Amino acid sequence: MTQTPTSDLQGKVQDVAGQAQESLQQVAGQAGDTIKQKLDERSTSAGESVGTISEAARHSADELRSQGQDLPARVIEQAAERVEQLGQYLRSSNGEQIIGDVERFGREQPWAVIAGGVFVGFAASRFLKASSSRRYEESQSPAPGI
Repeated sequence: MTQTPTSDLQGKVQDVAGQAQESLQQVAGQAGDTIKQKLDERSTSAGESVGTISEAARHSADELRSQGQDLPARVIEQAAERVEQLGQYLRSSNGEQIIGDVERFGREQPWAVIAGGVFVGFAASRFLKASSSRRYEESQSPAPGI
């Protein structure tokens, strides 16, 4: 049985489509690996910074305690403990684990994710509005020397 030009063309198109799909999957895999690596680096750095914040909070709590203010000192120590736990998590977790934890949290607490998105959107809109007002005012003022 001989192949017709149409079936030959269909075979070539399927081959090219298969190669394109493999190339896209490879590029997507490389991009995902790069994102996970950068997330790992940044989370480790953030964990170290958070550790510094925790130390400063503990120092503040010690200062308050020395002034006889035990209740505020306890509250700050508890907050410092939570911050320290966050810092340890960021330092010890890799990018893939963090992404998995975020995905799991999103599945378990969808309303919290939605509320966070609304908050971020609101904050971004306020920032853009404030910066656009400033740019508008600057564009309306006469240029120096005119």
